[in-house]
Amino acid sequence: MASTLNAALGAVAAMLFWTCLGASITRRLAPRSLVLPMAPVVGWAAHSAAALPIFRVVGFSQPSVLITAALSVIASALVLRARPSPDEAGSGATVPAWAYAAAALLATLPAIALLPKHVADGVILAGPIFDHSKVAIIDEMARLGVPPGNPFLGEGGEGAARLVYYYLWHFGAAELVLALGVSGWEADVAMTWVTAFSSLAMMMGFAVWFSARRSAALWIVPFAVAGSLRPLLSLPWGAEKLESVLLPGTGFAGWLFQAAWVPQHVMSASCAVAAIFLMSRLAHRPSIFSAVVLALVAAAGFESSTWVGGVTFAPAALAVGAALVLLMAPTERLPFLGHLVIAAILAVCLAAPFLHDQFVATAIRGGGTPVVVEPYRVLGDFFPERLRRILDLPAFWLVLLVVEFPAIYLTGTVAWATFLAAPDLDRERRLDTLALGLLAATGLAVSWLLVSTLGDNNDLGWRAVLPAILVLTVFSAVGLARWIAARAWIAVAAAVGAICLGLPGAIEIVRGNIAGHDQPEAKAFAQTPDLWAAVRRHAAPQERVGNNPLSLRGVTPWPIDISWALLSDRRSCYAGREFALVFTALPAARRAAIDAQFNRLFAGEGSADDVRDLATRYGCRVVVVTPADGAWSRDPFASSPLYRLVEAIPERWRIYRATAP
Repeated sequence: MASTLNAALGAVAAMLFWTCLGASITRRLAPRSLVLPMAPVVGWAAHSAAALPIFRVVGFSQPSVLITAALSVIASALVLRARPSPDEAGSGATVPAWAYAAAALLATLPAIALLPKHVADGVILAGPIFDHSKVAIIDEMARLGVPPGNPFLGEGGEGAARLVYYYLWHFGAAELVLALGVSGWEADVAMTWVTAFSSLAMMMGFAVWFSARRSAALWIVPFAVAGSLRPLLSLPWGAEKLESVLLPGTGFAGWLFQAAWVPQHVMSASCAVAAIFLMSRLAHRPSIFSAVVLALVAAAGFESSTWVGGVTFAPAALAVGAALVLLMAPTERLPFLGHLVIAAILAVCLAAPFLHDQFVATAIRGGGTPVVVEPYRVLGDFFPERLRRILDLPAFWLVLLVVEFPAIYLTGTVAWATFLAAPDLDRERRLDTLALGLLAATGLAVSWLLVSTLGDNNDLGWRAVLPAILVLTVFSAVGLARWIAARAWIAVAAAVGAICLGLPGAIEIVRGNIAGHDQPEAKAFAQTPDLWAAVRRHAAPQERVGNNPLSLRGVTPWPIDISWALLSDRRSCYAGREFALVFTALPAARRAAIDAQFNRLFAGEGSADDVRDLATRYGCRVVVVTPADGAWSRDPFASSPLYRLVEAIPERWRIYRATAP
């Protein structure tokens, strides 16, 4: 199981490393208020986007990671010793130390959701661990290098295509595995904390930069924590009646929820905010250095989330670029556009392998475009179908955003508009405010009108809203700090009241993250580390293992082979329906056939042909059967000449190894 101490050490080491790198960059590009707050995001993005292609050439191993890290730290230290830029040396409010401490404490709430919860009869997990089954990707890279192969399905044997996914965030976690010797699960927890802290620190920095008040950093915490109005609305109405009017809650949620479930998308959103700010900086002071950093940050955003860093950021960047060109002096336009083109070309070159894989996978999958125009579904069955589809359009803005983001939607929008219109606002802050506002508007519009079709969920709609969440949180804090200073007590009361409305939703999320998902298989799950340690004794690092894809299905809210994903440190022949849906380019009919075949086999109803397919078509070199499988009493591997028993413990497991090379 994951160790809290190892995860904490990994988080601290990663934060110090990427902050050091980032500070050496931001001190040349950002105003004094933002040098340190932006450093973790910019440092992670620049290092990761540049290091991934390097490791593809020189190899991804512990020596190469440590040498690269050492060289990066030395270069950063030399830069930090140099004379500061005029912006950094100038005056201006900075984020206070206690604010960073508050961010560090708040960042533990998403991270704690991923740690095992030891109870009297075993170990349970919290709901967000479902989306962290991608720990298998981290282990794959740490074990076998980059680009990663597909650890989720072995059709085609060991020559199966490499993984098609935006895995840069997981690549950062794999670096921690190699550098520090922690497990993939522990590195995932560490990266989740780093992501949460980095996004909070950056929001605090922007709040202080725009408001010129250190107290603005304080207000980022409650605005980020606040959750949905649904718990309050359920009190008078009841959950069932509420869901008849308003569709049930989904992944379309605030910072606290998404930081635990999908930190890779949160980091991508942080990169999007940083990249848009760097575009505005490029308009003020164009330079090749600024263009290169912008390219690295934009590429890192795309390589961490296609939905946020690609589908959302691309139109936002076009809108921001056009607005900046229109507002700048004619003599400034050509240098700005020239540097912007350089940044765009470099970013596309860095992201080219990811772009290529996405296009190829989409073509192989069939079934049409991965993104279609369809308004976000808001209203429930209380409304007639035809009327509902019409009302969904305004209900997104007038109902859903108010319900899901009660603390920041109205407060942040009003604060942004009044700040932009302030007559005493200097030109730089005005352009920065406009640029971030356009990013937020684009993110909301994408969530409103576009739907992803690659999975069972509208992942695009749920994640595209993240840049808007960050921007609205910043301006909510800016507005509240300014209103307090101006003694505008009605506005202050409204903002604080909005925070209070979101607290019951926050408490509900925190309680679930800490307590975990209560289920009856806690004892069985607690025994799985021994099982997977035994499997690793018989399976080489590059070999695939087969087990029941429905194993311990009750450990997570939705059935998934979570023990394999978190603990095996080996590739799977077939990890289950959820993995095949997201991480393969197979047509739906083929995925269904594979799922039925594996379920049939481990239920004890498989044929000799099914066993042969495991050994040949899917590359299953090692197979494990447990008493929870129907195959335990009707074992098709015991009588097959294709497998031999290599280890058995009564009432625990049987491990078979393929006989043919």
